[in-house]
Amino acid sequence: MTNYSTVGHNLKRGIFNFCGRITKSFRRPVQKFVLDMVFGLIAAKSCFLTDIARELKEDIALDKTVERLSRNLMNFDGSEELRETYLADVSKHFDESTVLIIDDSDISKRCSSKLEGLCKVKDGSIGEISDGYWYAGVSALTSKHKQPIPVYSKVYSTDESGYVSNNAETVKSLEFLSAYFSTKNIRALDRGYDAGYIFDYFIPRDEHFIVRMVGNRNCIYKGKTILINELASRHKGKYSLKFEAKGGKKANCKLSIIPVSLPKFPEKSLNLVICRGLGKDPLVLLTNLDSDDSRLCVAITKVYLMRWRIEEYYKFKKQGFGFEKFFVRSLKSIQNLDLMLTVAIGYIGILSEKINDSIEVMEIIEASKRLYGLSKFTFYAISDGLAAIFAKSYVGIRTFLRQPMRSP
Repeated sequence: MTNYSTVGHNLKRGIFNFCGRITKSFRRPVQKFVLDMVFGLIAAKSCFLTDIARELKEDIALDKTVERLSRNLMNFDGSEELRETYLADVSKHFDESTVLIIDDSDISKRCSSKLEGLCKVKDGSIGEISDGYWYAGVSALTSKHKQPIPVYSKVYSTDESGYVSNNAETVKSLEFLSAYFSTKNIRALDRGYDAGYIFDYFIPRDEHFIVRMVGNRNCIYKGKTILINELASRHKGKYSLKFEAKGGKKANCKLSIIPVSLPKFPEKSLNLVICRGLGKDPLVLLTNLDSDDSRLCVAITKVYLMRWRIEEYYKFKKQGFGFEKFFVRSLKSIQNLDLMLTVAIGYIGILSEKINDSIEVMEIIEASKRLYGLSKFTFYAISDGLAAIFAKSYVGIRTFLRQPMRSP
């Protein structure tokens, strides 16, 4: 039988140590604020400040705790430093084979009108234009279990001062990756990122990339310019790949790999991978990866198909924590709340990497009471287990900050 008191204490100690490492250079009040937010988000599984405040279990009026958290979210100015120290801490779970998945998303606030910087976004869940914010994010897959740990996130508005374009925000995320990751780490991008500015960034820097292409783009094949969909129609697949989708549906794919180049970079050798069998239209990937291995196209396709994990991460962030339901009003508070949630989910990702190596993590899974077993994406199980364990505790996280009483 699980001793929830002992397990809960040990888990709180883990969060306390984690927050201590990433806030070591900050002032004491900021350290306490980050600790409160990260623990509160994990324990409450909610972005409501009232829910977070309840999980802190302080001996003061609830509205006073909410007021303090709200004030600190508004005044916190160390986002860049916290992002760097957080990345330094989680980077031990990455190596040169780590895949970096770059994707944007939206935060829909259809029923809001008073939030600062509201702009028009396309709500991906319903395919309609609504009020909200744009979101640029990058997740890195862990070296062992390929779990997506967020390494970069930014909520932004087209109406805020200093905004240039969505493409410029994407470039900022790429620059962040260039500063902290090797050029050998593969950058995986979906449709919509096959524009010229992406290749203008990657190719001169010789950074490894896999980009999904649309058919109406031009490429150079055997010295002649040709549309990608026309080139793809000529190749029916030389290699095979058996793939099982998220829903359990199995596909027998046929793959081809074709040496091409781009009109703007005719001297740069690239490879076009064509995958048939995943849908009505072929999946077409452009990459600068090269190898003498004849099954390079299989490896490239497998790497790209890992990018569904960032979609699971976004879904987990919105459904598991209700991120689109936050009530803070200022854009700065929203951005800081997003950063705190990124750090909290990053800690869950660290626990996911220990899924078969830690008794403590197995106790978390047991507390989550999964009815249908454990899925490959373990964040939901770990989040549920942590919340269930902390719900049985009578004290919050601040007990670790209490100084011993001095002798008279």
